[in-house]
Amino acid sequence: MFDVVITGGTIVDGTGGPRRPADIGIAGTRITAIAEPGALDAGDAEVVDATGLVVAPGFVDPHTHYDAQLFWDPRATPSNIHGVTSAVMGNCGFTLAPLGNEADADYIRHMMVKVEGMPLEALEQGIEWDWTTFADYLARLEGQVGINVGVMVGHCAIRRAVMGEDATNGEANTAQLEEMKGLLRESIAAGGLGFSTTRSKTHSDGDGKPVPSRHASEEELVELCRVVSDFEGTTLEWASDGCLSGFDDAEVDLMTNMSLAAQRPLNWNVLTIDAARPDDYKNQLAAIDEVNRRGASSIALTMPVLVGMNMSFLTFCGLNLMPDWGDILGLPVPERMAKLRDPDVRRFMEERAASPDAGVFSRLAGWGLYEIGDTVSPENEGLKGRKVAEIARERGVRDFYCLLDIVLADDLQTVLWPGPTDDDPASWSMRQSTWSHPQVIIGGSDAGAHLDRISGAPYTTSWLDDTLHGKGLTTLEETIHHLTEVPARLFGLNERGVLREGWHADIVLFDPETVKSGDVVMVNDLPGGAGRLVADAFGVRRVLVNGVTTVIDGQATDALPGKVLKSGEDTSTVAIPISL
Repeated sequence: MFDVVITGGTIVDGTGGPRRPADIGIAGTRITAIAEPGALDAGDAEVVDATGLVVAPGFVDPHTHYDAQLFWDPRATPSNIHGVTSAVMGNCGFTLAPLGNEADADYIRHMMVKVEGMPLEALEQGIEWDWTTFADYLARLEGQVGINVGVMVGHCAIRRAVMGEDATNGEANTAQLEEMKGLLRESIAAGGLGFSTTRSKTHSDGDGKPVPSRHASEEELVELCRVVSDFEGTTLEWASDGCLSGFDDAEVDLMTNMSLAAQRPLNWNVLTIDAARPDDYKNQLAAIDEVNRRGASSIALTMPVLVGMNMSFLTFCGLNLMPDWGDILGLPVPERMAKLRDPDVRRFMEERAASPDAGVFSRLAGWGLYEIGDTVSPENEGLKGRKVAEIARERGVRDFYCLLDIVLADDLQTVLWPGPTDDDPASWSMRQSTWSHPQVIIGGSDAGAHLDRISGAPYTTSWLDDTLHGKGLTTLEETIHHLTEVPARLFGLNERGVLREGWHADIVLFDPETVKSGDVVMVNDLPGGAGRLVADAFGVRRVLVNGVTTVIDGQATDALPGKVLKSGEDTSTVAIPISL
């Protein structure tokens, strides 16, 4: 009768309702029974003893970039060990398909290096790039993934496939727009979850030009969104300047028009909450409320934890996006180092980093909070693990100047770990209130991107740890609700996100006493030998995807039971306006 029976656990079913003791029976890929403890006849089934454990739905990550990584890492590590069983990728207008020709593939590779921090060697050595259509791309993943993945159709690939090099040279003509609409239609019909795009000033291609979607007219954006309305179970996602530091009236109008054209919610990444910048936060909440008031839907993603990241003055990172820093940090290393020694340049950089123009990147300007990571020079011997503020006091210099002195001694090779400037009670109080907003959901890990710079994938176990053992800003039931049913509902995932009889058996078992994320560390395991940041998961005893065990005691199994989630087949349309 059953293939697996989970006994003795405490169910937190994802709805936000109270926890309760119950046993779960699984047959094939589905939950076929949820019963009082001891009521199920296990027969010959595998029995999983969940005594002392919480049994929850598998976590749903609404914003990832695993589009490339799945080809060399089909288990989607480290998200899988942190309990993620379903993920949405193809965000911010960036996908690996469709491709018009090999020149397009080369362009996409170099664009992904710049915008998503994926090493070129990994993209070249870890992927065969043997597809042209979106359907071909999805076919390469089907049956070859350890978690369920849904893929948005990215505007940049669509535009490049139609317009070639002209994709970054201006607006499309009528014929090109019609061809783009046809290609988007074909891609969604193949299973694409919807349409994603970007207008963010932070997104430039491998040549330093604005990525293709940033050259699109508003008419192009709205017309492509209109295509989405013809397909069941689709959605929209975008990034823009307003996502960084507040929306202007034009962006509110555009979000409204995009959502209404598609008759779908439009989600964006990421609502950054900092009590030092309350106006940005208030602006963004007001913007999504206004879009919703007009009968459309704008949904903000926000992270419930502070994400571990590192920085470097040697390679491209968030520091390059500080206002007016890009031209300086983009210089050849000898010229860059000369600039960083110049007192006038130092003053200018420090002032611009503290200006309102820095937006969300101002959280990187707490120079004294930076912890020194790996160093290479004799002058920096013994500094690893120390805070810049402490070193600056010893040297009698400003924090920022001390930081520059350290990295210059290492020929810019110093690894830096920024300390968050927004880890204060006021910021956490603002975050707590935001989690209950009907147009805000938890997410924004960027897992699969910025591999050597940020580690967002462990946000699930980190938040559980904070809920149970840390600040305790919400309940366990609400935390799991936000990690499961809420994102599943936004994307219309059929019969996922809740533990319910007849629904898919995506399940996480964790120890509430020990669940947490480990320290963020660098491992050099990418194709070509490049490094990435990862963290172990503690207390995650078992993860099941579609009824098959994929993780035991924080370690992945060899199973690849994940499914490519296709629009209309695995998803249903979410009506707007939506309240989550």
